[in-house]
Amino acid sequence: MKPVFADTFFFFAILNRADPLHQRAAAFSRNTRLLRITTDWVITEIADGLSRIGDRERFMDLYRHIQLSPAIRVVPASRALLEDAIALYASRPDKDWPLTDCISFVVMRDEGLTQALTGDHHFEQAGFTALLK
Repeated sequence: MKPVFADTFFFFAILNRADPLHQRAAAFSRNTRLLRITTDWVITEIADGLSRIGDRERFMDLYRHIQLSPAIRVVPASRALLEDAIALYASRPDKDWPLTDCISFVVMRDEGLTQALTGDHHFEQAGFTALLK
């Protein structure tokens, strides 16, 4: 399987059929040759975005899918990863990268990934290819 990073953007595009990138995201989701690598922090962002009453079950369904899917690997939260991401965050005052993105960039670097399932331009600023652009 070819590994790619799965960003929050990707998961929200899949969940929202009205999203202009839903079809592209869904096609990547069905691609059995891709290993989607994500993080506990991305999962936290998804849960935060679906925290309203009525949306929590959608998150729980997605979370169960993430847990059971052999095509998704979750990099766990760790103090070392957080510290590396904070160092990146601090070293780039010229960028408006959120900490969660910095965590994703560190994981991508550590895993040797160059492509991300996202439309977020921050990934391109960091030197990665955003596959949902």
